[in-house]
Amino acid sequence: IAGLGLIGLAAHNHADDRRLTITGSSTMAPLVMEMAKRYEQRHAEVRIDVQTGGSTRGLMDARRGTADIGMISRALTEKEADMVGHALALDGVTLIVHSDNPLTQIDKAQVRAIYTGEIQRWSALGGPDQPITVVHKAEGRSTLEVFLAYFELKNSEVRPDAIIGDNQQGLKTVAGNRTSIAYVSIGAAVYERDRGVAIKPLALSGVAPETARVRLGEFPLSRPLNLVTANAPRGLAGEFITFARSAEVHDLIEAQFFVPIVD
Repeated sequence: IAGLGLIGLAAHNHADDRRLTITGSSTMAPLVMEMAKRYEQRHAEVRIDVQTGGSTRGLMDARRGTADIGMISRALTEKEADMVGHALALDGVTLIVHSDNPLTQIDKAQVRAIYTGEIQRWSALGGPDQPITVVHKAEGRSTLEVFLAYFELKNSEVRPDAIIGDNQQGLKTVAGNRTSIAYVSIGAAVYERDRGVAIKPLALSGVAPETARVRLGEFPLSRPLNLVTANAPRGLAGEFITFARSAEVHDLIEAQFFVPIVD
């Protein structure tokens, strides 16, 4: 009986340590939440808290130790060489317009012209004679950094009509405004479009915004989705990252219209 009591006490103390805090990218958060739920179902003593706030928050929290793991929806830069990245999946970034907009594709020069204010009406692109409502991302969002890098823009050159934070805000803004254009995760856009939300992802430079195109490396604007840690992960953080990068969660990755990374 004494032995059983000691085992119970040891398990209880261990359970107190079985908590993880993961913060960062709003693109990744819905996926990581699903992974966390599945992990908790298999490990009843574990509690995983997933919070959004943007990739910059995830990186800073992981670096400072206020989170065990950060989520960043882009590659690590040279300045972030002190951090360790653990790629989960690939995603693309797509331009979206309202589903009533006749436009079906766009190219790099047109996007630059729209976001710098050079083109201000849809009629210049074969659409209706209405002003373009330019929706842009807030600072600290990986989608913003990926967008600026690909379109060779400085943030100071962009002339936005609206600034949004996460993908959901972008999707809601475009669905509610027939003249708007925004850029969001392909995964988020395809998921919402297929659920009947009034948005349309645009082909970019002739390539359809589809998960299959991202998988083949054909879609021009794609990025890795990374979990990041301040050091090589140990303990529960290491166990969860191994799980999140395993074939056991490929169905969850594909359900969010991302592309699993297969080692």
